[in-house]
Amino acid sequence: MFFSTVVADTGSWVANFNWSEPTWDLFIILFFIVAALLYGMSLGRDRIIVILISIYMAMAVINTAPFLSDTTAEIGINQFFVFKITAFVAVFVALFFMLSRSALISTVASSDERGKWWQVIVFSILHVGLLISITLSFLPESAVEGLAPLTKTLFTTDVTRFIWVLAPIVLMIMIKGGAAAKKRYKYDI
Repeated sequence: MFFSTVVADTGSWVANFNWSEPTWDLFIILFFIVAALLYGMSLGRDRIIVILISIYMAMAVINTAPFLSDTTAEIGINQFFVFKITAFVAVFVALFFMLSRSALISTVASSDERGKWWQVIVFSILHVGLLISITLSFLPESAVEGLAPLTKTLFTTDVTRFIWVLAPIVLMIMIKGGAAAKKRYKYDI
């Protein structure tokens, strides 16, 4: 049922889209496709995994930060989503740089530095989809209602948000081949 909805939304979106006046939906879908392929292929699997972990940590920090609810009154409810997106991106970037220089990268790094091509593509799609879904979740309901049905179906419904959050975790569990799985520990006596 979900996939038939996506296919139907995609068909109607393409058929009814006014190519002379592009919308945010076109930008979001093009960003998703280009970023998932080009950006992901240039990073490699191991860096994408560190980025995914940084995204999860940033999401946890932003969603539980007590000072953000106090900021709503000062900023105003209409601009709060901009502050929340900015805070999320700032925490995400800071965590990525700190984690990429930590022991985490050596834990997830494998002997084939970039990973298998299909792993890189799948992790890239999941990484960019998760990032878009989280960012759109910070938007006010009125802004989300203005998006095309395809964009709402792919990134903003409760089911798809859950899928975007869960799918990278499941894939990280399923993929074997990291440094921890390939290392053979030898003990000198």
